[in-house]
Amino acid sequence: MTRVATDGYEAAGELLRALAAPLRIGIVTELSGGARCVHELVEALGAPQPLVSQHLRVLRGAGIVRGLRRGREIAYSLTDEHVAHIVADAVSHSREARVGMNEGGAP
Repeated sequence: MTRVATDGYEAAGELLRALAAPLRIGIVTELSGGARCVHELVEALGAPQPLVSQHLRVLRGAGIVRGLRRGREIAYSLTDEHVAHIVADAVSHSREARVGMNEGGAP
């Protein structure tokens, strides 16, 4: 395997690790509809503000979201719409797999 391929796999692994929490998947899903402030994410996801802020820090550190100050608030948005597609596909796939298992089929 070439170094270039390995680097690509490392980067993909880092991206997937950053998305590996259900709340982060919810945040990315919410942000796929446009920029949101923390209080909007808290309301939409029903999670405590400190927890949402902590997960936003992880997503910012991974380069998945960015924050833009709007007065006293920060509006968070996705840095790349590809991430929204990855998350949407993962959620869709998990729902399909669950339905298949409930119907007695193989996932």
